[in-house]
Amino acid sequence: MSELAQVMALLEKLDAKQERLAAQVETLTSQVQSGTAHSSHSHSHHHHHRQPSFPTMHQRPFGVGSLDSTPSSPLMAGVDHIPCGPAPPGQSFSPHVPSSPLSISPRPVGLHGGGVEALRLSRAGSLGTSLPSSPGPNASFPAPSASAVPAAAAAGPAPAASGASGANTNGTATPYGNLSLAAATYGAGAPGALTPPNVSAGLLASAIAMEEKEREKDKERKKGLYPSRVVLTTYPSQAGIHPVPVNWGAGPTARERGPVVCSRIKSNLPIRNSIGAHAGSYSIYRALSIAMGQLRPDWRPDLTNTHPPFVLPPQPGWFGDGTGRGEEGNKKDWKIVSFDPWGALSQEIWAKEYAEGLDVRPTISQTKAHIKILELDELCRNGEFPLDGEIVIRSPELPAFPGVDQGCEVNTYKAAIDPVWFLPGVAARLGIDESTLRRALFEDTGGMYPELLTRPDIKIFLPPIGGMTVYIMGDPAKLSDPNTEITCRPHDSCSGSDVFGSDICTCRPYLIFGISEAIKCAQRGGVGVIIYFQKEGRALGEVVKYMVYNRRKRGGDNASEYFNNTAMVAGVKDARHQALMPDVLHFLGIKHITNLISMSNLKYDAIIGSGITVKNRYEIPDELIPADSRVEIDAKIQSGYFSKKQMNDDILKETKGRGWEDIVH
Repeated sequence: MSELAQVMALLEKLDAKQERLAAQVETLTSQVQSGTAHSSHSHSHHHHHRQPSFPTMHQRPFGVGSLDSTPSSPLMAGVDHIPCGPAPPGQSFSPHVPSSPLSISPRPVGLHGGGVEALRLSRAGSLGTSLPSSPGPNASFPAPSASAVPAAAAAGPAPAASGASGANTNGTATPYGNLSLAAATYGAGAPGALTPPNVSAGLLASAIAMEEKEREKDKERKKGLYPSRVVLTTYPSQAGIHPVPVNWGAGPTARERGPVVCSRIKSNLPIRNSIGAHAGSYSIYRALSIAMGQLRPDWRPDLTNTHPPFVLPPQPGWFGDGTGRGEEGNKKDWKIVSFDPWGALSQEIWAKEYAEGLDVRPTISQTKAHIKILELDELCRNGEFPLDGEIVIRSPELPAFPGVDQGCEVNTYKAAIDPVWFLPGVAARLGIDESTLRRALFEDTGGMYPELLTRPDIKIFLPPIGGMTVYIMGDPAKLSDPNTEITCRPHDSCSGSDVFGSDICTCRPYLIFGISEAIKCAQRGGVGVIIYFQKEGRALGEVVKYMVYNRRKRGGDNASEYFNNTAMVAGVKDARHQALMPDVLHFLGIKHITNLISMSNLKYDAIIGSGITVKNRYEIPDELIPADSRVEIDAKIQSGYFSKKQMNDDILKETKGRGWEDIVH
C-alpha cells in the first residue's frame, strides 16, 4: 500500500476511543528517551494552550469563497445567478451582489452534508460546539520523531497556522468535509486526538510534504481560472443584460445582420446573443484542457492569416427567404437556419470589434487541399477519368518506392461548417413550436443549457453536435449559375465503411462513386460537390448502430426486418432530419442540380421542397454493392429510395445477410 493510501486509511479510525489511545500513548511514552519525551511534553503543552476555535454550523460563513475553499454542502458556495430583475434606481449592475433566490444563508445543524462532516455530526455527544480546524495552507509542522507523534496526538489537535484560527489564508472557514492529508494525520477534525501510534515520523512528514506540494500545484493551476461565482443562467429583463443585436437573415451585409456572440469570456457574458459554445462537441475537449491547466479560460484565437483562400460570395439564400424582401422575408421560410452563412468572414468583418474584446469567432473555415484515395488511383489508371494537370494531377513519387506509380490526387476547395441554429427557423422547418423545440433541447441534453428556457429573447443556439464538410471540384464561382452542370453527393458519415471498409453497408462505395462523378463533372466544365455530414449511424450514433448490427445478425439479418431492427433499438429508424440538409446548398448558391448522386427520398424531397430543382438521380451501380450490404439497399428501395430495380415483399424476404459464423456469403 502506498504512503498516501496509508494516510487516507487513518480516516477510517475516527471512532477510536480517547481512553484507548491515551493508554497506548502512555505505554509508548515510557519507552522513549527522556529528551524525546521532554520534547513531546513541550509540544503537547503548546497545543493545550492554543486550541483553535472552529466555527459551528450556525457560526460558519456560507457565502462565496475563493477557489481554494471547497464547501461540504451539496449546495455549493459560489453558485448563484447574476441578480434577477432590473437594477433599482440609481444602482448599477454588479455581478458580485448576491440578489438571487439561490443566495444561501447559514444552514441549521441538521442539514449537514456528507463525508467526514456527516460522520462527525452523527455522533451525538462526541463533539462540542467548538471544533478543531485543519491546518491552514501556510501552517508549519514540526517533523516529529517516532515517539513524538503519539505524544502530540495525546495532547489534542494540531495548531492552526498563526493568525488562521479556523480559517484558510483567504479568510474563509475550512470546510468540515475537506480535511487535508496533514490535518487527517494529526487528527484534526476528529473527536479527540486520533493519530494512531503506528504512524512513523517519515510517513507523517511525507504526507505533509505531499500535501504542501499538491497545494502549491493547485494554487498555480487555479490562477486565471473562473470567477468564484458561478452564473447558472440569465434572464431577459435582468440588470446588466444587453445582448448584441442580431437580425437573422437581414442584409445586404453582415453589419445589418449582426455578429453571433456566444462566449462567456469576461465582458461578453451580459452581451452575448447566442446560447451554447463554439466548436460543437469539441467544446468539451476545450473544457478539459482548461481544467487541466493547459489552456486559459479567457484565451482567444489569433485570427491572423486565417481568412479563406477562395471566395464564396453572399447568395440570395443568406437573406431570409431568399427573395430579398427585407424584414418581411425574415419572418418565415428562411433558407438557411442551421448555420451562420457569414461564419467564414467574421475575422474580416468584425476585426475591429474582435480586437476590442467582442468575442465573435468564425464558425466556417475554408481552405484548399488535395484528395488522395486508393480507389481513385485505380479508377484513374482504368481510364475512368484522365490526368488533366488541373483538377486531377499525378501523385509525386515516394522515396520509399522509387519508380512506382503512386496514382493521382484531386484538387479541391473545402469548407468546414459548425452548426449555428436559428431556433425559430429550425422549429418552423421541422413543423413544431419553438417552445417545444427549446424544451426538448433543454431536457434531452441533461439540462445543460438552461437559457434555452430562461432566455426566449435569444434566438440562436450553437448545439454540441458535429457539423459538415464541403468538398468542391471545379470553380466555386460557377455554383450560383443555373446553367452550370452540377453533380452533388450529400453523404452522411459512416466511419465503419467510409474509413475502415466495412461491407455491411454501401456507404464507402457510394461515396467513392459520388467523388468519381464529381471529378468527371468538373472536367466537363461543371462543378462537383461532395457534402459530408457528421451524422453517424443515421444520427443515432455508433453505439446504437453496433447494437442494431448485433440484433440483425442474431435474428437472421433479413431485409424485411431491416428498419424494424433499428426502430426497436433506437425508437426511430432515422434521426437525420433531412429538412435541414438543403441549407448548405443555398449557402453555395446552388439553384439547380444536374446530377444528384443519392437514392434517398428524404434528401430529394427536402431539396425539392426548398426550391432547388433536380434533373437526374443516380443510384449506386449494382457492381459496387458488397454482398453483405444487399440487405440494407433492398430494404431502402422497398421503403421508397430511388431505384430502377423493382422490389416487393417476397423479394425482400429472400434477401438475407451473412451470419457471424459464415466466412463467405
